[in-house]
Parts: sequence; structure tokens; C-alpha cells
Amino acid sequence: MSDTVLFDVSDKIATVTLNQPARLNAFSDDMLGQLVQHLDECEARDDIAVVILTGSGRGFCSGGDVSKMGADADNRAHVTREHISEFIQAFPKRAARFDKPLIAAVNGVATGGGMDLALACDIRVAASSAKFAETYARIGLLPGGGGAWYLPRLVGRSMAMELLLSGDFIDADEALRIGLVNHVWPDDELLANARALAARIARNPPLSVRLIKRAVDHGLNGDMNASLDLIASHIAVAKGGHDHGEAMRAFKEKRNGDYVGY
Repeated sequence: MSDTVLFDVSDKIATVTLNQPARLNAFSDDMLGQLVQHLDECEARDDIAVVILTGSGRGFCSGGDVSKMGADADNRAHVTREHISEFIQAFPKRAARFDKPLIAAVNGVATGGGMDLALACDIRVAASSAKFAETYARIGLLPGGGGAWYLPRLVGRSMAMELLLSGDFIDADEALRIGLVNHVWPDDELLANARALAARIARNPPLSVRLIKRAVDHGLNGDMNASLDLIASHIAVAKGGHDHGEAMRAFKEKRNGDYVGY
């Protein structure tokens, strides 16, 4: 496996870093494949509770490599559709069925497909230098990585339409104002603060965290009665496991819990 994606695990937090800094982490098929492989690994490992996705250098991700687009590319419809489905959409599809919390720590630019990567995460935090843009319309394309699905759910239809149709850039403060990101921190404090947030999540019983995420995602795409019925079943599962009792003891004893994941 190449080093276009770096992977590190410590204190139950996995940090996945896009690592093509000279190209503002513009992604390749190989990079996107590695992202999915790392999510598979994170899902399988009990020593990982939360995942942070970030970029190396001065950018989060500038999206697809525009040098490989245009008239010289193989633009036949069936080739394009297969490539979009297999590679460009692989990360949002995998993220949608990833049970553990996924935090995007956006440093610098997140444009086009790079912004879509951030949108597919559960929580977005940004460095003060971060800039966001859905630039597809400017180059005669569409948001293939899920932008048209995620963005209206995060900032509302009207704001999403403005961003998608204009291709305008917004800075970190504007992203915070419209609810695109949860926090904005100085550049040199981004990862430390993102890890602190991840650590607060990782301290909670992992089964409860995963089932809460599942319930939220189900509720956004289903009706209320089905959502309430599902969460009643989730509560029954959580109460029957080891970690609920341990969490109650830890709460009463004012200490961190010692959880086993069920």
C-alpha cells in the first residue's frame, strides 16, 4: 500500500491523513480505495472508538485531479458512470454504513470532491484557514461524491442551492455560521482540539455511541414511529449488556468507565 494515506492509532482514536500535500491532497483512485480500506480496518478493531479524517500540509482535499479531466479523458458515458460509482462514491457509501463516529478536521481548502469527503463525516471541525467550495458547476460537472445529498441536510435547501450552483468559496467563519462545521480553531490547535473532542466521545460506552449514531441516521431517513420503535430495541440491547451497568457505577463513583463494547 502506498503512503498517499497515513494511518495512526492511539488512545482509541484513529487518525487518517490524506498525504499528497504538493497537490493539496487531490485524490486518486488509489487514495479513495485506501480510505475505504482504513474504514474497514477501523470498523473491525476494538481498540478504535473514533476516527479523525484530515489532510497533510496546507489543504484538506482539493477534490479530483483536474489535470486528468477534459477532452483528453475517456468521457464515454458508461466508463464515467462506472468510475463514479466504484471510486468517487466509495467513501460516502462506506461512511454511510460505518458505525463509529467519523470527524473531519478540515485544514485549508476543501473543494469539490474534497468537500464531499468532509460532508460524509458525522462531525466537521475547521481550522481558521479552512475554505469550502462545491466547485462542480464551474467546470461543468455535478457533485458526484454526495454533495447534493448531504449539503441540503446540513445547511438547508436554499443555502445548499446557492453554494452548489454558484461554486462560491466560503471561509471557516461562514461555514460555522451556516452550520456546516461545529467549531473553528486556530490552525495550530485544530488537531489537538479535534482529538480532545474525539477523546470525550471515546470515553463513552462504545455500543451506546454506535447505536445512537445508527438511530440518528435512521431517523433522518425514516418516519418517527419507525425511529422510536428502533430506538426502543436499541435501548433494550444496551441495557442488557455489560457496559450499561458499568457506566452507572462509574457515574456514581465519579470515574471513567471500563467498557468492553457490549
